[in-house]
Amino acid sequence: MTKRVAIFLSGGGSNMRALVEDMTGDHPARPCVVVSNVADAGGIAWAKERGIPTEVVDHKPFAGDRAAFENELTARLMPHAPDIICLAGFMRKLTGGFTDAWAGRMINIHPSLLPRYKGLHTHARALEAGDTQHGCTVHEVTAALDDGPILGQATIPVMAGDTPEDLAARVLVQEHRLYPAVLRRFASGNRDLLMLES
Repeated sequence: MTKRVAIFLSGGGSNMRALVEDMTGDHPARPCVVVSNVADAGGIAWAKERGIPTEVVDHKPFAGDRAAFENELTARLMPHAPDIICLAGFMRKLTGGFTDAWAGRMINIHPSLLPRYKGLHTHARALEAGDTQHGCTVHEVTAALDDGPILGQATIPVMAGDTPEDLAARVLVQEHRLYPAVLRRFASGNRDLLMLES
């Protein structure tokens, strides 16, 4: 049975686009809705142009009340009946109440080789540490930030003279390879670790 995928984003949605463009042919999943906390997010416009249902839940009216924000997210999600949630640049931390409800059915992509560099500014932190390898990780989502079982990683070499922007650009290319590959496996029930090299 084809799985229904909800994709959460806050910006342009380049990872969402990579996921959607891969969900064709014999892929075991299809996009059912794109959700954003930002009404004018580029990813929302892109999804609408392609006839994918969209939902916007602005977090600002819920300031200080994450549970109410997440209740509204859930209310908007339910009519679309998703089986899987993919976080693709969704810049809101979700509480355990939400992540527990989706345990084993929600995945995220993060721009570092977890467990290194959870949180923000991953590329600068990799350079500051003198790392020779960097990359990205797809993992199952838990209440802990950038935690949960790792499903896949893609690595790139760190070159002499690299800036955070250089790393970000090269890692993004790998994100667009890794996330669709992991989702394809995840939607078919395969949670084995996938490792890609640039």
